Amino acid sequence: TVPLWLPQSLLFLALVAAVCLGLNLLFLSLYFICLCCCKRDREPETKRPHSCCVTWMAVTAGLSCCAAVGIGFYGNSETNDGVYQLLYALDHANHTLTGIDSLVAGTTLQMQVGLEQHLERLNELLATRGDYLQTLKFMQQLAGSIVLQLSGLPVWRGTSTDLTALAGQVAYVEYYRWLAYLLFFILVLTVCLLACLGLAKRSRCLLTTMLCCGLLTLILSWASMAVDTAAAVGTSDFCVAPDKFIMNQTESDISAGVVHYYLYCDQSLSNPFQQALTVFQRSLTTMQIQIQGLIQFALPLFPTAEVRAGGSPPSAPRPAQHCPDPSFLPQKDLLGVQQLLNSSETSLHQLTAMLDCRGLHKDYLDALIGICYDGVEGLLYLVLFSLLVAASFSTVICATPRAWKHLAGRDRDYDDMDEEDPFNPQARRIATHHPARGQLRSFCSYSSSLGSQSSLHPPAQTISNAPVSEYMNQAMLFGGNPRYENVPLIGRGSPPPT
Repeated sequence: TVPLWLPQSLLFLALVAAVCLGLNLLFLSLYFICLCCCKRDREPETKRPHSCCVTWMAVTAGLSCCAAVGIGFYGNSETNDGVYQLLYALDHANHTLTGIDSLVAGTTLQMQVGLEQHLERLNELLATRGDYLQTLKFMQQLAGSIVLQLSGLPVWRGTSTDLTALAGQVAYVEYYRWLAYLLFFILVLTVCLLACLGLAKRSRCLLTTMLCCGLLTLILSWASMAVDTAAAVGTSDFCVAPDKFIMNQTESDISAGVVHYYLYCDQSLSNPFQQALTVFQRSLTTMQIQIQGLIQFALPLFPTAEVRAGGSPPSAPRPAQHCPDPSFLPQKDLLGVQQLLNSSETSLHQLTAMLDCRGLHKDYLDALIGICYDGVEGLLYLVLFSLLVAASFSTVICATPRAWKHLAGRDRDYDDMDEEDPFNPQARRIATHHPARGQLRSFCSYSSSLGSQSSLHPPAQTISNAPVSEYMNQAMLFGGNPRYENVPLIGRGSPPPT
């Protein structure tokens, strides 16, 4: 049974993570409120936001997210390796327990059914010989002793069923856990990419999408930290005293001495199955000696059976009245009993190896190493991943309003440019979309300069004979629009003033 304090402690850890999430969201809300309400009066030169701070915050958050995803991949892989090592140990232990039950059931069936049939036939064939009947009765007693010893061995069927159900549940949960973290890593990288694209393209739509996904990722990261912390603490509590937990779970099916024998596997501990296996071995050896004697002394009574067995007929054949019907020859039953005993001896050796503590104890240690070392280590790395992701996205969310202000400031400065400036590229775009604006005239327009050249009265010292086309080329070269300035500037060979 699980200790009563364990669910409360795990629930407490989950509540701590929920409180941290609430504090994080409260901090972000206060930050946004202060950013919106507390605006300082600045000079026009100092109203432009500092884009360098936003850039470095974004770069730091992006690098932290990449490092967090790397740590998360490693932790997810370690946890998966530990869980599958546990599943492999459970499967191997389940195979051993199932094999023990199968060997015990098979040997019991051979002794109760197969051997009994052969002995009954031999009792009929050797009914005239009292000494042989006594030998057959002794073999029946030995077979009953073997069955009795096998019935004293523990039945692992219930434990095997529990291990199969546990392995299935663990494999099911682990598959979806691993897949969920893989999708979470993809989400984190996608949100980071959206943040980079939004800052690079100065797209408010991408920044808004990143802000919403960042809040979702922040909530998921704290929830992930709560689950991983609770799992790591619960697993650590199990790893502190796994023997007590296992004894509590198996006390109704298996005796405490047997469980203690497999959990510790100390050489000083006596094998609880040694007596049963010893009786099994001695009974089989005695039965094999008895059946060898029957084959040696009973078969000469049946010459036909001896010839069929491949031997030579005896020199002094027995009287005909001692030869039974050829269809009732003991050779088949005697050889059948011998083969059955040899098969039982093989099963005895396999059963001795399976019941030894070293095999199941190794599976027990492999399971503990997988879940208590690799599994817990991977969970701790996943907790670190969740913390880094929460910190990174908190930084990104805090930097988003500043980036928004920076974009708004750039648009405002861009719109505040002088549209009449010939060196302003915005003016060229406006002139392209609004050709009528190109007809605005300066001090001297194109038509006036062509139609009323004589109306110009420049000072004598600044009169120039340069053609009008020369200035038009200069104006097109430097300003992009054929604008004319004062006549004294024509022919000077210098660009027009800004």
